Amino acid sequence: MTKPTILVTGGAGYIGSHTVLALQEKGFQCVILDNLTYGHQDLVETVLKAPLIIGNINDRQLLEKIFSQYPISAIIHFAAYAYVGESVKAPLKYYQNNLVSTLTLLETALAQGVQKIVFSSTCATYGNPQSIPILESHPQNPINPYGASKLAIERILQDFDTAYGLKSVIFRYFNAAGADPDGRLGEDHDPEPHLIPQVLYTALGRQSQINIFGTDYPTPDGACIRDYIHVSDLAAAHVLGLEYLLRENTSNIFNLGNGNGFSVKEIIDSARRVTGQAIPTQECPRRPGDPAILVGGNQKAKETLGWIPRYPDIDVIISHAWQWHRRRHS
Repeated sequence: MTKPTILVTGGAGYIGSHTVLALQEKGFQCVILDNLTYGHQDLVETVLKAPLIIGNINDRQLLEKIFSQYPISAIIHFAAYAYVGESVKAPLKYYQNNLVSTLTLLETALAQGVQKIVFSSTCATYGNPQSIPILESHPQNPINPYGASKLAIERILQDFDTAYGLKSVIFRYFNAAGADPDGRLGEDHDPEPHLIPQVLYTALGRQSQINIFGTDYPTPDGACIRDYIHVSDLAAAHVLGLEYLLRENTSNIFNLGNGNGFSVKEIIDSARRVTGQAIPTQECPRRPGDPAILVGGNQKAKETLGWIPRYPDIDVIISHAWQWHRRRHS
């Protein structure tokens, strides 16, 4: 039996492209909608080879054309701006793109009879943690416009379920990291905001040092601790979430994290082991708004979806990223 066709918004981006690959390997047909702000057309054309529609999720006419041209059964929605610092400086951009454009996508989908969506949310909806690990039941009190825009969509999805029967699986990610183990896909942002690629760029000599923001946190080595989840494990969870949605026709919310935390210094030490490079560092003052520890509880996803992270080891995560970055940027 032919698997359903899935519309993947933001499917040319980092997590989106890995998820399209995972869906294809399970027999799903994918249609990608991406404006290529962060996505990479070359990876879609050479690796994914899925239909790519270049455009925005707030373009109702384009959405109607996609729904009429392809037998879309469900949506996996990644398309969003996702930089915390930028969201503080440019909240209009974030609410316009992440929130208003998503409303257009949902309204058009409902009008076309599509009533299932997997939504890419974030641990930023929780704000400063009151307890570790952070569970799905943790209060949501975002401290930046990025987290607030994602929380607003979560609430819209819950209201749309009640009113219109739109079923959703919401995934709250922690820190996506790594690359496809076979080296086909990986992370490639410009500028690059994330720690692990920056550390590896330093190992490659593309930048002179890595800054450690804060060494006086109440953690074992004084540096911030974060939960790094392999991007291929994230992608696998999206396939399981989609299958759950298609099978159960019920809404649910899951954290996606490794369940373990690694400090900034531990990440750098791991990268030194993996790359064999010295990786110079500079200790800097704390950045405002950085919690000391962010680690997610992933038990619910394990129990309900049968999801088990295959690559929890930080050296493995970094070695896959290193393989990718050397090939992409050397």
